[in-house]
Amino acid sequence: MTVDLTTNLGAIHLATPLVAASGTVGSVWEFTRVADPRAYGAMTAKSVSGDPWKGRPAPRLAPAGLGMLNGIGIQNPGIDAWAIDTAPKLKRVETRVWGSAVGNTPAEYARVAEGLSGAGVSAVEINLSCPNLEDGRMFALDPELSSDVVAAVRRVTELPIGAKLSPDAEELVAIAAACREAGADWLTLTNTAKGAGIDLDSRRPLLSGVIGGYSGAPLKPISLRCVIQVAQALPDVPILGCGGVMTGADVIEYLMAGASAVGLGTIHFAEPKAATRILSEVRQWADGRGVRRLGDLVGTMEAS
Repeated sequence: MTVDLTTNLGAIHLATPLVAASGTVGSVWEFTRVADPRAYGAMTAKSVSGDPWKGRPAPRLAPAGLGMLNGIGIQNPGIDAWAIDTAPKLKRVETRVWGSAVGNTPAEYARVAEGLSGAGVSAVEINLSCPNLEDGRMFALDPELSSDVVAAVRRVTELPIGAKLSPDAEELVAIAAACREAGADWLTLTNTAKGAGIDLDSRRPLLSGVIGGYSGAPLKPISLRCVIQVAQALPDVPILGCGGVMTGADVIEYLMAGASAVGLGTIHFAEPKAATRILSEVRQWADGRGVRRLGDLVGTMEAS
Protein backbone atom coordinates (compact mmCIF):
# COMPACT_ATOMS: atom_id res chain seq x y z
CA MET A 1 0.00 0.00 0.00
CA THR A 2 1.26 3.45 -0.88
CA VAL A 3 1.00 5.94 1.96
CA ASP A 4 0.16 9.54 1.06
CA LEU A 5 2.78 11.54 2.97
CA THR A 6 1.54 14.97 1.89
CA THR A 7 0.08 17.37 4.40
CA ASN A 8 -1.40 20.85 4.51
CA LEU A 9 -0.13 23.43 6.98
CA GLY A 10 -3.06 25.73 6.51
CA ALA A 11 -2.87 26.87 2.89
CA ILE A 12 0.69 25.54 2.49
CA HIS A 13 0.84 22.15 0.77
CA LEU A 14 3.86 20.10 1.80
CA ALA A 15 5.14 17.00 0.01
CA THR A 16 6.13 15.47 3.35
CA PRO A 17 5.31 16.45 6.95
CA LEU A 18 8.96 17.11 7.80
CA VAL A 19 10.28 20.65 8.07
CA ALA A 20 13.94 21.44 8.76
CA ALA A 21 14.10 23.79 11.75
CA SER A 22 15.85 27.12 11.44
CA GLY A 23 19.35 27.22 12.84
CA THR A 24 20.03 23.51 12.32
CA VAL A 25 20.58 23.36 8.55
CA GLY A 26 22.59 26.54 8.04
CA SER A 27 21.51 28.54 5.03
CA VAL A 28 19.97 25.35 3.57
CA TRP A 29 21.91 25.25 0.32
CA GLU A 30 25.12 24.00 1.93
CA PHE A 31 23.24 21.38 3.98
CA THR A 32 21.86 19.83 0.79
CA ARG A 33 25.41 18.75 -0.04
CA VAL A 34 25.05 15.99 2.56
CA ALA A 35 21.30 15.42 2.91
CA ASP A 36 18.44 14.91 0.45
CA PRO A 37 16.16 17.97 0.53
CA ARG A 38 13.31 15.96 -1.00
CA ALA A 39 12.74 14.26 2.36
CA TYR A 40 11.46 17.61 3.66
CA GLY A 41 8.26 19.42 2.89
CA ALA A 42 10.19 22.61 3.59
CA MET A 43 13.57 23.70 4.93
CA THR A 44 14.00 26.84 7.04
CA ALA A 45 17.13 28.92 6.68
CA LYS A 46 18.95 30.33 9.69
CA SER A 47 17.38 33.46 11.19
CA VAL A 48 18.39 36.81 9.68
CA SER A 49 18.23 40.25 11.30
CA GLY A 50 18.11 43.72 9.78
CA ASP A 51 21.75 44.63 10.40
CA PRO A 52 24.60 42.15 10.96
CA TRP A 53 24.73 40.47 14.38
CA LYS A 54 28.09 39.24 15.67
CA GLY A 55 26.61 36.65 17.99
CA ARG A 56 28.13 35.56 21.26
CA PRO A 57 31.76 34.57 21.85
CA ALA A 58 32.72 30.94 22.39
CA PRO A 59 31.75 28.68 24.04
CA ARG A 60 28.38 28.76 22.31
CA LEU A 61 27.44 25.06 22.19
CA ALA A 62 27.60 22.42 24.89
CA PRO A 63 26.25 18.92 25.50
CA ALA A 64 23.77 18.69 28.37
CA GLY A 65 22.77 15.15 29.21
CA LEU A 66 20.63 13.81 26.39
CA GLY A 67 20.13 17.32 25.04
CA MET A 68 22.17 20.28 23.92
CA LEU A 69 22.66 23.88 25.03
CA ASN A 70 23.27 26.64 22.53
CA GLY A 71 23.92 30.33 22.94
CA ILE A 72 24.86 31.39 19.42
CA GLY A 73 23.26 34.82 19.65
CA ILE A 74 21.93 34.45 16.08
CA GLN A 75 25.15 35.41 14.33
CA ASN A 76 24.22 36.47 10.79
CA PRO A 77 25.29 38.93 8.06
CA GLY A 78 22.07 40.98 7.99
CA ILE A 79 19.30 40.87 5.41
CA ASP A 80 21.02 42.96 2.72
CA ALA A 81 24.11 40.76 2.57
CA TRP A 82 21.97 37.62 2.92
CA ALA A 83 19.87 38.60 -0.09
CA ILE A 84 22.99 39.07 -2.19
CA ASP A 85 25.11 36.13 -1.06
CA THR A 86 22.68 33.41 0.05
CA ALA A 87 19.35 33.90 -1.69
CA PRO A 88 20.57 33.13 -5.24
CA LYS A 89 21.89 29.75 -4.10
CA LEU A 90 18.50 28.70 -2.73
CA LYS A 91 17.00 28.46 -6.20
CA ARG A 92 18.78 25.14 -6.69
CA VAL A 93 17.25 23.51 -3.58
CA GLU A 94 14.75 20.79 -4.48
CA THR A 95 12.10 21.67 -1.92
CA ARG A 96 10.41 24.72 -0.43
CA VAL A 97 12.76 27.10 1.37
CA TRP A 98 11.43 29.31 4.15
CA GLY A 99 13.14 32.37 5.55
CA SER A 100 13.39 33.16 9.26
CA ALA A 101 13.18 36.73 10.52
CA VAL A 102 14.51 38.06 13.81
CA GLY A 103 14.95 41.55 15.19
CA ASN A 104 14.94 43.89 18.16
CA THR A 105 11.83 45.81 17.13
CA PRO A 106 8.68 45.17 15.06
CA ALA A 107 10.09 47.51 12.41
CA GLU A 108 13.27 45.46 12.12
CA TYR A 109 11.28 42.25 11.77
CA ALA A 110 9.24 43.89 9.03
CA ARG A 111 12.37 45.06 7.22
CA VAL A 112 13.79 41.54 7.30
CA ALA A 113 10.52 39.94 6.17
CA GLU A 114 10.30 42.34 3.26
CA GLY A 115 13.87 41.47 2.28
CA LEU A 116 13.24 37.74 2.57
CA SER A 117 10.11 38.06 0.44
CA GLY A 118 12.01 39.89 -2.25
CA ALA A 119 14.77 37.27 -2.14
CA GLY A 120 12.42 34.49 -3.21
CA VAL A 121 11.62 32.39 -0.12
CA SER A 122 8.20 30.72 -0.15
CA ALA A 123 7.24 31.60 3.45
CA VAL A 124 8.57 33.56 6.42
CA GLU A 125 8.83 32.17 9.93
CA ILE A 126 8.95 34.91 12.57
CA ASN A 127 11.42 33.93 15.28
CA LEU A 128 9.81 35.46 18.36
CA SER A 129 11.33 33.01 20.78
CA CYS A 130 15.10 32.92 20.73
CA PRO A 131 16.24 32.88 24.38
CA ASN A 132 19.87 33.82 23.77
CA LEU A 133 19.80 37.48 22.79
CA GLU A 134 22.16 39.66 24.81
CA ASP A 135 19.51 41.46 26.86
CA GLY A 136 17.55 38.26 27.47
CA ARG A 137 14.39 39.70 25.95
CA MET A 138 11.95 37.40 24.23
CA PHE A 139 8.94 38.75 22.35
CA ALA A 140 7.23 35.37 22.59
CA LEU A 141 6.53 35.74 26.32
CA ASP A 142 4.07 38.59 25.83
CA PRO A 143 0.83 38.53 23.76
CA GLU A 144 0.91 42.23 22.88
CA LEU A 145 4.57 42.30 21.87
CA SER A 146 4.15 39.14 19.80
CA SER A 147 1.07 40.57 18.12
CA ASP A 148 2.88 43.80 17.27
CA VAL A 149 5.67 41.92 15.51
CA VAL A 150 3.35 39.63 13.56
CA ALA A 151 1.17 42.56 12.49
CA ALA A 152 4.24 44.49 11.30
CA VAL A 153 5.38 41.53 9.20
CA ARG A 154 1.88 40.93 7.84
CA ARG A 155 1.77 44.48 6.50
CA VAL A 156 4.86 44.06 4.33
CA THR A 157 4.43 40.62 2.77
CA GLU A 158 1.77 38.53 1.10
CA LEU A 159 3.72 35.32 1.73
CA PRO A 160 2.51 32.83 4.34
CA ILE A 161 3.93 33.77 7.74
CA GLY A 162 4.34 31.70 10.89
CA ALA A 163 5.15 32.65 14.47
CA LYS A 164 7.70 30.53 16.34
CA LEU A 165 6.77 30.51 20.02
CA SER A 166 8.48 29.57 23.28
CA PRO A 167 7.73 26.67 25.64
CA ASP A 168 8.62 29.07 28.48
CA ALA A 169 5.55 31.23 27.86
CA GLU A 170 3.10 31.16 30.76
CA GLU A 171 0.31 32.59 28.59
CA LEU A 172 1.00 30.33 25.61
CA VAL A 173 -2.60 30.02 24.39
CA ALA A 174 -3.19 33.77 24.70
CA ILE A 175 0.03 34.47 22.81
CA ALA A 176 -0.90 31.94 20.14
CA ALA A 177 -4.32 33.53 19.74
CA ALA A 178 -2.79 37.02 19.53
CA CYS A 179 -0.37 35.92 16.80
CA ARG A 180 -3.14 34.29 14.82
CA GLU A 181 -5.36 37.35 15.09
CA ALA A 182 -2.47 39.57 13.97
CA GLY A 183 -2.09 37.57 10.78
CA ALA A 184 0.03 34.46 11.41
CA ASP A 185 -0.89 31.64 9.03
CA TRP A 186 0.62 28.99 11.28
CA LEU A 187 2.35 28.60 14.63
CA THR A 188 5.61 26.77 15.26
CA LEU A 189 5.48 25.04 18.66
CA THR A 190 8.13 25.31 19.90
CA ASN A 191 11.58 26.79 20.02
CA THR A 192 14.16 25.79 22.65
CA ALA A 193 13.57 26.15 26.39
CA LYS A 194 15.84 28.32 28.52
CA GLY A 195 18.66 26.31 30.07
CA ALA A 196 22.13 26.48 31.58
CA GLY A 197 25.01 24.28 32.69
CA ILE A 198 28.27 24.50 34.67
CA ASP A 199 31.67 22.94 34.02
CA LEU A 200 32.60 21.33 37.35
CA ASP A 201 36.37 21.61 36.88
CA SER A 202 36.50 25.27 35.89
CA ARG A 203 33.31 26.19 37.78
CA ARG A 204 32.40 28.31 34.79
CA PRO A 205 29.15 28.28 32.80
CA LEU A 206 29.10 25.99 29.78
CA LEU A 207 27.99 28.94 27.64
CA SER A 208 29.60 32.36 27.45
CA GLY A 209 26.19 33.96 27.95
CA VAL A 210 25.40 31.61 30.87
CA ILE A 211 21.78 30.99 29.78
CA GLY A 212 20.96 29.64 26.36
CA GLY A 213 18.50 27.41 24.56
CA TYR A 214 18.03 23.75 25.57
CA SER A 215 17.04 21.34 22.82
CA GLY A 216 17.12 17.67 21.92
CA ALA A 217 15.13 14.59 22.89
CA PRO A 218 14.23 15.76 26.45
CA LEU A 219 12.39 18.75 24.98
CA LYS A 220 9.76 16.62 23.24
CA PRO A 221 7.30 16.15 26.12
CA ILE A 222 7.39 19.89 26.78
CA SER A 223 6.82 20.90 23.17
CA LEU A 224 4.22 18.19 22.74
CA ARG A 225 2.34 19.62 25.71
CA CYS A 226 2.38 23.01 24.01
CA VAL A 227 0.97 21.53 20.81
CA ILE A 228 -1.82 19.79 22.71
CA GLN A 229 -2.75 22.92 24.66
CA VAL A 230 -2.93 25.16 21.62
CA ALA A 231 -4.61 22.58 19.39
CA GLN A 232 -7.35 22.01 21.95
CA ALA A 233 -7.88 25.72 22.64
CA LEU A 234 -7.52 26.90 19.03
CA PRO A 235 -8.49 23.92 16.84
CA ASP A 236 -8.52 25.94 13.60
CA VAL A 237 -4.92 27.16 13.92
CA PRO A 238 -2.38 25.22 11.80
CA ILE A 239 0.54 24.00 13.92
CA LEU A 240 4.11 23.00 13.09
CA GLY A 241 5.21 20.82 16.00
CA CYS A 242 8.91 20.98 16.82
CA GLY A 243 11.09 19.77 19.66
CA GLY A 244 13.04 16.60 20.36
CA VAL A 245 12.06 14.66 17.23
CA MET A 246 14.42 11.71 16.79
CA THR A 247 12.26 8.96 15.25
CA GLY A 248 9.27 8.35 13.04
CA ALA A 249 7.24 7.55 16.14
CA ASP A 250 7.92 11.08 17.40
CA VAL A 251 6.49 12.48 14.18
CA ILE A 252 3.33 10.38 14.51
CA GLU A 253 2.93 11.53 18.10
CA TYR A 254 3.08 15.19 17.11
CA LEU A 255 0.53 14.62 14.35
CA MET A 256 -1.87 12.92 16.75
CA ALA A 257 -1.39 15.81 19.19
CA GLY A 258 -2.65 18.26 16.59
CA ALA A 259 0.35 19.32 14.50
CA SER A 260 -0.05 19.25 10.72
CA ALA A 261 3.72 19.23 10.10
CA VAL A 262 6.73 18.38 12.25
CA GLY A 263 10.10 20.08 12.57
CA LEU A 264 13.48 18.37 12.80
CA GLY A 265 16.17 20.30 14.63
CA THR A 266 18.91 19.07 16.95
CA ILE A 267 18.94 15.60 15.36
CA HIS A 268 20.67 17.18 12.35
CA PHE A 269 23.85 17.78 14.36
CA ALA A 270 24.24 14.09 15.18
CA GLU A 271 22.68 12.66 12.01
CA PRO A 272 22.51 15.03 9.04
CA LYS A 273 20.59 12.50 6.93
CA ALA A 274 18.04 11.77 9.65
CA ALA A 275 15.08 13.03 7.63
CA THR A 276 15.33 10.16 5.14
CA ARG A 277 15.39 7.58 7.93
CA ILE A 278 12.60 9.23 9.88
CA LEU A 279 10.39 9.52 6.82
CA SER A 280 10.93 5.82 6.11
CA GLU A 281 9.92 4.99 9.70
CA VAL A 282 6.79 7.12 9.34
CA ARG A 283 5.88 5.33 6.13
CA GLN A 284 6.44 1.90 7.69
CA TRP A 285 4.35 2.77 10.75
CA ALA A 286 1.46 4.02 8.63
CA ASP A 287 1.63 1.11 6.20
CA GLY A 288 1.64 -1.41 9.04
CA ARG A 289 -1.56 0.07 10.47
CA GLY A 290 -3.45 0.60 7.26
CA VAL A 291 -3.14 4.39 7.32
CA ARG A 292 -3.43 5.52 3.71
CA ARG A 293 -3.14 9.26 4.25
CA LEU A 294 -0.85 10.72 6.89
CA GLY A 295 -2.95 13.86 7.20
CA ASP A 296 -5.79 11.74 8.59
CA LEU A 297 -3.77 11.34 11.80
CA VAL A 298 -3.75 15.04 12.67
CA GLY A 299 -5.49 15.73 15.95
CA THR A 300 -6.61 12.13 16.51
CA MET A 301 -5.39 11.87 20.11
CA GLU A 302 -8.28 10.53 22.15
CA ALA A 303 -9.38 12.03 25.42
CA SER A 304 -8.12 10.20 28.49
